[in-house]
Amino acid sequence: MVRSGNEGFSLLSIAVPAFGPSVLFSIGEGAVLPVVPLSARDLGGSVAVAALTVTLIGLGSLVFNLPASLLTVRFGERWAIVGAQAAGAVVLTVAALATQLWLFMPALVILGMAASVTNLARQKYLTEAVPPAFRARALSTLGGTLRIGLFLGPFLGAGAMHLWGLRGAYWVGAAVFAGAAAVALFMPDLEDDAARSGRAPQPRLARVAVTHWKVLAGVGLGVLFVAAVRQSRQVVIPLWAEHLGLDAPTASLVYGIAGGVDLLLFYPGGKIMDLRGRLAVALPSMVIMGLALVAMPFTAAFWPFLAVSCLLGLGNGIGSGMIMTLGADFSPDHGRAQFLGLWRLMADSGSTLGPVLLSTVTAVSALAVGVAATGILGLAAAAVLAWSVPRAQAASAGEPSGRVALRGRADQP
Repeated sequence: MVRSGNEGFSLLSIAVPAFGPSVLFSIGEGAVLPVVPLSARDLGGSVAVAALTVTLIGLGSLVFNLPASLLTVRFGERWAIVGAQAAGAVVLTVAALATQLWLFMPALVILGMAASVTNLARQKYLTEAVPPAFRARALSTLGGTLRIGLFLGPFLGAGAMHLWGLRGAYWVGAAVFAGAAAVALFMPDLEDDAARSGRAPQPRLARVAVTHWKVLAGVGLGVLFVAAVRQSRQVVIPLWAEHLGLDAPTASLVYGIAGGVDLLLFYPGGKIMDLRGRLAVALPSMVIMGLALVAMPFTAAFWPFLAVSCLLGLGNGIGSGMIMTLGADFSPDHGRAQFLGLWRLMADSGSTLGPVLLSTVTAVSALAVGVAATGILGLAAAAVLAWSVPRAQAASAGEPSGRVALRGRADQP
């Protein structure tokens, strides 16, 4: 059983059960994501259809955030994660065996649904298993483990494809997901899981939305902007590399170096959030990313482009886990899963809309204008968070919940 006191707590004490399934799940995703459009083409899909298949996983996650919260309430965090990983293994097996697009494409949607359940349940689990004074470090580490898995996954997938062809990546993903389900079985139960039957009935989703609409409309809007900028940055680097006339290996090198900077900073960012408050990281993260994106159109050679790309990695890296941490801070003790479902809906909506904004502005003007517009959105995200977070914290200061102070060190051991 996990207890939430600060005395003697160490992230290492829950590292394997709490972070192990997340690492494995992200490795499985990383193994299959690069080959999804190739598989669609191999099954007879057009280029347009192949491009569409890439969005199906995100679409499945987006539409299933709210049902995921209800499943987590119904079955608890541990069994929700086990079930989601097992479902992921099954649908990747279906994808590996599929000989028609009508079998392949629904499997991707269901994979996104499984990811939605996994993401919500593990966020809720860490929110309740970790003392508030260590919350940002735990959730930033979670964000870092996802990055590590997505980095390693393509290498495993490539090795499997070398041995077994294109479908080998899906077999690796299915095996890794099955392993993640097995590891998740050993997650310690939370204290409130043991007392679940004795608690008051869970509030309805609509009730949670109405009760917390100010936080969702204020801080949630900032989170939507943050997610939009983060997702767009993954498109900006390769597109601007092509605009500069750089070849594909060079573009990949820049992307990899920027990703390395990102990967190195997740724990320091989380520690700063715990010691100095959430805005001490949230604001610099979005200001750095916003300014880097605004500066991107002014780069005309490799070295300036690399420098600006590394700035993007720096801003994104220090903000690892920021969205999850803010969601955990403002989530109520009663109705937490429902609130986090709404929170993740806001974030996933931003992830979906960000590239759409970039594409739309680019289509009606130019790529440089689209990139700069995305940078302005990053600065707007910083402004919204700077305005809304202190007000939301002040409004909830008297509520009895396990939230950590957002502006200082008051809850440090």
